[in-house]
Amino acid sequence: MENRHYYRVLTRNMVLILILISFTPLVLISGIIGYQFETSYRQKVLDHLIELVQKHQQNIDSFLNEKLSYIQVLVNSYSLEELSNESFLKHKLSILQQGYGGVFVDLGLVNAEGVQVAYAGTFKLEKANYSQAEWFKRAMKSHYFISDVFLGLRRQPHFIVAVKQQWGGKDWIVRATIDFEAFNSLVESIHIGETGSAFILNREGEFQTKPRFEPAPSKEYFLKVFARESSAGLGAPPLDIQTGADVLPMFDRHSSSESGKMMEKTILEGEVKYQNKNYIYIMTSLKGGEWLLIYQQNASDAFSELYAARKIFILIFVVGGLGIVFMTFILSRKMVRYIERADKEKEMMNEQVIEAGKLASVGELAAGIAHEINNPVAVMVEEAGWMEDLLEEEEFRGSENLDEFQRALKQIKTQGARCKEITHKLLSFARKTDPNIREVQLNDLIEDIIGISEQKARYSNVKIEKHLEKDLPPVFASPSEMQQVFLNLINNAIDAIGTGGGNISVTSRVAGDYVIVDVADTGSGIPKAMLARIFDPFFTTKPVGKGTGLGLSICYGIVKKMGGEISVNSAVGLGTTFHVHVPIPKEGESESRHQPESKTAR
Repeated sequence: MENRHYYRVLTRNMVLILILISFTPLVLISGIIGYQFETSYRQKVLDHLIELVQKHQQNIDSFLNEKLSYIQVLVNSYSLEELSNESFLKHKLSILQQGYGGVFVDLGLVNAEGVQVAYAGTFKLEKANYSQAEWFKRAMKSHYFISDVFLGLRRQPHFIVAVKQQWGGKDWIVRATIDFEAFNSLVESIHIGETGSAFILNREGEFQTKPRFEPAPSKEYFLKVFARESSAGLGAPPLDIQTGADVLPMFDRHSSSESGKMMEKTILEGEVKYQNKNYIYIMTSLKGGEWLLIYQQNASDAFSELYAARKIFILIFVVGGLGIVFMTFILSRKMVRYIERADKEKEMMNEQVIEAGKLASVGELAAGIAHEINNPVAVMVEEAGWMEDLLEEEEFRGSENLDEFQRALKQIKTQGARCKEITHKLLSFARKTDPNIREVQLNDLIEDIIGISEQKARYSNVKIEKHLEKDLPPVFASPSEMQQVFLNLINNAIDAIGTGGGNISVTSRVAGDYVIVDVADTGSGIPKAMLARIFDPFFTTKPVGKGTGLGLSICYGIVKKMGGEISVNSAVGLGTTFHVHVPIPKEGESESRHQPESKTAR
């Protein structure tokens, strides 16, 4: 339970660390790049809108000045008598209408008292009195005048361009009515997106054109902007005016004229928040500062592509973030499982080391017991020989059980000799740990090891078959180490067969430059996935406590050390065969070449 808690905490910590490491640079880079992109994109959109407004400002001013210049040319080109002739005026009006598409509605000549003395047009305005009209009063104060849009006597929106001229010492005004629809369409052409539109206000807050959409702030808001910029000139700071619910303007000047002039070339741009919606406003002056051209558009419409890109970015970020979290969790789980498996293998290795220590102790104990058994067995054999000598005497020759005594003594001597041989081989294997290389005959070593293993094989109902090639060439090897190799392979074969019985075949032969010893069994075989690891230290297919996992690793090291090879072929359900290749010394090659280098003690 404690281990489970440890691995859960380890998994959680790894997930948090990996997520933090992955997201920190991602968030920083995304934030910086996103901020810079949004800032530059907003500025690009605003610059484009400002350029558009400036272009239309020039077009509108050009339109007004052009129409005023036509009247000025008319005044300068003809006399009072000619302009007083209504037929002449009608002719000139017809020429203007044909040339400029009906922009000019009518023409009129007005005297200093405000009475229209000559008129050409579709309305009945002959002898109309304009003395009380605001436009007439203002026109009499300047040489050139363009009025605001008003209804007037005709009760239709229009505006007037007028030129004052003196004839005979008196002031006269030649005026022309400009078609409102033509002028309004010129302003309405400033149309971008779904909500982008423009309109014109005068200083009294009166619309000079028809707005496609009602402005979000009240007209008083724009009048304050108008008044502030007109009176403060270029030195005024950006506006910070609160007008109505949630209106917060943040305007900046884009370009400006010389100090002290009106807002003729001043462009104000910024965003206004009104009723939880953001609006872009771009404002500039017209008609010498008399009018204010205002462009408005919903910020969501103006920056629609930016917001769409932002949504895509957020979607990609969320999907990518979920992918990072998912992969982090998967990788952390795998790493923790690997660590957990490594910890378990470490515990198993510790157990196997302990088992190996036990086996070493048992080996020493077995060697000691074999030595102790060897002495009484020798005494027993000697006593049996002495008894045989006694039976040769006359007093025992006539015994009717003489044959039985002789048979029993012979059996005692035979089994005693066998015990002595077994203990001799066991002691020989246990004590010969000297790794010195010398010339040995592998068949002799194999015979000794089979003799040691026969009893264990008999108990497991396993038959060991020998197919040893005669006259094998001698090889240079450590006898004790080669005995250990063959003993491990035969014992493993017996364990692989189990108690169900089977056969082990030990074959020696010569192939090329090697003496090859094959140890084959009819056991259960080794799965293919495990074949690559069977020579790894502490790797075993046996249950815990049944094997140390060191036997094949030791065999591999011994054979490799003497320049040989060890390999395996196995099939599940058919059996396993180990091949040990021991190099045959070449002619003239001495055993000193195979002697391991002595290590200097440090």
